[in-house]
Amino acid sequence: MNILMVGSECTPFIKTGGLADVLGSLPQALKEQGTDVRVVLPKYQEMNQEWKEQLKLWDELTVSLGWRNQYAGIEYMEYNGITYYFIDNEYYFKRSNLYGYGDEAERFVFFNRAVLEMVRKLGWIPDVLHCHDWQAGLIPLFLHTHYKEDSLYQGIKTVFTIHNVKYQGIFPQSVLHDLMDLDERLMTDDGLEFFGNINFMKGALNFADYISTVSKTYADEIQTPYYGENLDGVLRKHADKLTGIINGINDKEFNPLTDEALAYPYRSSLIKKAQNKMWLQEKLGLPVRKDVPMIGLVSRLVEQKGLDLVGRVIDELLYQDDVQFVILGTGDYQYEQMLEWCQYRHPEKMSINITFQESLARQIYAASDMFLMPSRFEPCGIGQLIALRYLSAPIVRETGGLVDTVTSFNEETEEGNGFTFANFNAHDMLFSIRRAISFYHDEQMWRKLMKNIAKSQMSWKYSANQYMDLYKEVTQTVEGDITHHSLTHA
Repeated sequence: MNILMVGSECTPFIKTGGLADVLGSLPQALKEQGTDVRVVLPKYQEMNQEWKEQLKLWDELTVSLGWRNQYAGIEYMEYNGITYYFIDNEYYFKRSNLYGYGDEAERFVFFNRAVLEMVRKLGWIPDVLHCHDWQAGLIPLFLHTHYKEDSLYQGIKTVFTIHNVKYQGIFPQSVLHDLMDLDERLMTDDGLEFFGNINFMKGALNFADYISTVSKTYADEIQTPYYGENLDGVLRKHADKLTGIINGINDKEFNPLTDEALAYPYRSSLIKKAQNKMWLQEKLGLPVRKDVPMIGLVSRLVEQKGLDLVGRVIDELLYQDDVQFVILGTGDYQYEQMLEWCQYRHPEKMSINITFQESLARQIYAASDMFLMPSRFEPCGIGQLIALRYLSAPIVRETGGLVDTVTSFNEETEEGNGFTFANFNAHDMLFSIRRAISFYHDEQMWRKLMKNIAKSQMSWKYSANQYMDLYKEVTQTVEGDITHHSLTHA
């Protein structure tokens, strides 16, 4: 089976968020299943020079963009046995950031059209175009408008994955004419119309053969008004082709036994894990104590991640409990200031690091006894998966991928691999933290919890099997089982 992954970022080449981790790891897991999987990305200025120097030119083509014709270079490289293609256009991608520009619609309409034109040049036809997030959301639509009469594309199926429904690609209606060469027939509930604008993600939901998202619970949540970001009705309409598949992590990359960032590599030794804690305490200027429970938090410091809950009870926790709290991340100014002021009040118990360093993040996973993720919503989450891999007990809110991967420890049955709370409530969170601390001081129970954590499965292998089943299902779908629009472009 031939799979072409389409997305806007991918490790190790370029990354701003979890999408890059998925596109960096999932293809490797699919390759191990015998699939010919390839990946296509924009060629950003921000890529490290070492990667750019390895690129080779495959071909050049012209992309029609409304009334304009734009150059697109197709460059490629092999990495870990997988072919990665990069769409080159300096006007759109030679910029200091990946996103956030006034011509975002034009940049990604171009990228979507360039990917489809690239398919014509490859001499390799994908069975499935797997499109990730709104930046690749127009491909299912274009296959049913501009390319529907072209026999080369007739057998290609599409899967669209929602990584975060909050980011949808909403632009003025004028984009239809000016950039997409389409007309008002798409300004409907079955097309792109979204409160008078057009919505790239909505188009993907309406035209893709199948829709996936990054956890089973999130697939259910986004069909409700609270989580659905005004697309819940569209998602309920297409519930029969929507599925949730949890993300994994690369268990070779995230391995405490071989992680070069750690002072004391370990597999399951709690003694060596405690040594990592004392090493980090000394590095961060905290009192060096083996017996004190350390809570880690590695996150973007934004409202979604539950920082309001932390701010509400952190003084209560640090004044009343014998605990250390280590935080790493950047984000909204108000949360950065809140945490720095808290560190000023509790210098012996708290270390706040307003930056992001991959090595420090791994050191926190290895040193922490507990890992806090009190998210308001969390499509999948990677932090809790890494925490489990590094034997740090997750404390999470029961939402999205967090509830799908973390089960609250039950002292009666001795089952569970972490601690959870259901309501988005600060004192519910505080109760779960204190429950975790109480078990930490019960050596027998804590060892049972650690054994459960060590058995948790976080690798991509299980998820890759589910994606393979999905690809087989979508490619075997009898024509007419899933109804599509028959629209002609203007």
